[in-house]
Amino acid sequence: MKISEKIKCPDFPCADVDKNSHAMPTADIDPEKIKIIMITEAPPNDKADYFYTPGSPFYLQTTLQAFRDAGADVSSIQDILDLGVYITTAIKCGKAQYSVSPATMKNCSRLLAKEISLFPNVRVFMLGGDVAIKMMNVIWKQKTGKRVIPAGSTYKIRGQAYYYEDKRVIPSYTPAGKNFLIEKSKRKMVAEDIKEALKYSHLLA
Repeated sequence: MKISEKIKCPDFPCADVDKNSHAMPTADIDPEKIKIIMITEAPPNDKADYFYTPGSPFYLQTTLQAFRDAGADVSSIQDILDLGVYITTAIKCGKAQYSVSPATMKNCSRLLAKEISLFPNVRVFMLGGDVAIKMMNVIWKQKTGKRVIPAGSTYKIRGQAYYYEDKRVIPSYTPAGKNFLIEKSKRKMVAEDIKEALKYSHLLA
């Protein structure tokens, strides 16, 4: 299954994104094998840096480093998929400015909800950054009437056990991009969160 063929934005209504950097995962994925969905904030403005771009895209390189920090032996996006982890973004176009408007998050949350519904055996959602947390809270609140992750800074709320139905939800930071390599404290926390996700899903001893 190719997610890029299943999930499409029909009209690109958002005003605060770079539509030219719209990106969806293009890998051929077996949804039955995915146990963890890792949701980062947005694709890069340069498509060459996107996780699923052939070669050595920058977002993938920093993410691979995060998995290796967590003890996983990975060197490609296929290695991550084979591990049982699917990576996607909350919004599907690169950001045109620092923040993302509520309207954009609402529009993209519809796509994200359809996307995650394609994976029947997920045990963990790992949410990288405020946008991913807010959008998944919107999706879950529509179904249950309440948010899963409480309001607050990520460093204050991470490390606690949150659940949506029988699935573990781990609020964290995004491992994609140059800031991940610069901010050593966040790099350590991301590695801890990935390790917890892998262990909970029985993907790492």
